[in-house]
Amino acid sequence: MSASDRLPLVPPAEYGDTWGMLEQVRLRSGMWVRERQLRDLQATLLGYGIALEVHGIDEPFPFYPGGHFAAWLHERFGWGMSCGWAGAIEEISGTEDPLDLFFRLADEYRGHLPART
Repeated sequence: MSASDRLPLVPPAEYGDTWGMLEQVRLRSGMWVRERQLRDLQATLLGYGIALEVHGIDEPFPFYPGGHFAAWLHERFGWGMSCGWAGAIEEISGTEDPLDLFFRLADEYRGHLPART
């Protein structure tokens, strides 16, 4: 894929929500997650979640360590969450790239969420 074939960069103000941000990460993971280390993404998302709180933005945010996404992983798979969701995913990923596995699981999780009005 050439640079001209790529979708244009989207300014952060246009992400819309956490899921919009994650789509940008998925499209250009090398810009966001050095060496595809899932714990780096978890740290970035934690900062995003804290910024939502600091600025009083009412947006569901499931990616805190011990948050709804971690609880869903624990309930769905019985995984321990003592090292956070990134640690759990990295531990069980086997030969699958942990970042790819995260996106697959995040998509599945999102599919179980009620529609937001």
